[in-house]
Amino acid sequence: MTPAPAPRRLSRPTPITPKAGQESVWDYPRPPRVEHMPQRVVVRLGGHVIVDTTDAVRVLETSHPPVYYLPIAAFPGGALVAVPGTSFCEFKGEAHYFDVTAGGVVAERAGWFYPDPTHRFEELASRVALYPGQMDSCEIDGELVTSQEGDFYGGWITKNLVGPFKGAPGTMGW
Repeated sequence: MTPAPAPRRLSRPTPITPKAGQESVWDYPRPPRVEHMPQRVVVRLGGHVIVDTTDAVRVLETSHPPVYYLPIAAFPGGALVAVPGTSFCEFKGEAHYFDVTAGGVVAERAGWFYPDPTHRFEELASRVALYPGQMDSCEIDGELVTSQEGDFYGGWITKNLVGPFKGAPGTMGW
């Protein structure tokens, strides 16, 4: 009888060394931390600006591009439509979802928030995160954001970030 092959081990990738003015997502903490961001964040959907704020926070977690959380109050009425279903984050608690809608476009389950987040993440209770790849565009201080690969994390990639980034196929074991 032939023995079963040994399970494949996913090795941690080699982080890219950041240059001056860059951040490595491999220097971000685990458990994650919330950080205030004074930059201007503008999000468009359906040809409309659905949020324009300088009151954003980002959540930083090892190997992940930051996820930006925007004040729910900054969205126009009707842009966020609560939908059934939840998911669970070991750090932040139970997430609830929104369809995001504007200009006749509906981005299904493209936003989420934590109505009753765990200790250290209380600030997220009045904020919503968006998958940038489901929006027309997301900008930070005029820079167009690139969406994190995959459909799980929702990270916002800017030119000052280096990875490699978790999210692509084959990276879940990092």
